[in-house]
Amino acid sequence: MSKWKELIDDQTVLDDEVIEKFEKPPMYNVVLLNDDYTPMDFVIDVLCKFFNMNAEQATDIMLAIHYKGKGRCGTFTAEVAETKVDQVLSYATSNEHPLKCTMEKA
Repeated sequence: MSKWKELIDDQTVLDDEVIEKFEKPPMYNVVLLNDDYTPMDFVIDVLCKFFNMNAEQATDIMLAIHYKGKGRCGTFTAEVAETKVDQVLSYATSNEHPLKCTMEKA
């Protein structure tokens, strides 16, 4: 018998009860907030650059932000959401725009 087969045979399979004990991590929505100063084109750029949206998707979200006051950019684990918020805020600041980005529990 080959060595890999022996290794596989020696491995224990996790019991279904053990697998069920693992919980999914809490998820968070990353949200952009409307302001009167950030250009719409910049918001579209942010959505494409940091949230991998195409121009049409980004435009739809940008219009939701503009008319509803905020828009959801995506849903992520806490660590990823925090990173996205930090990236957007840093990018906005470096481009001298007051764009605000937050995260909310999904």
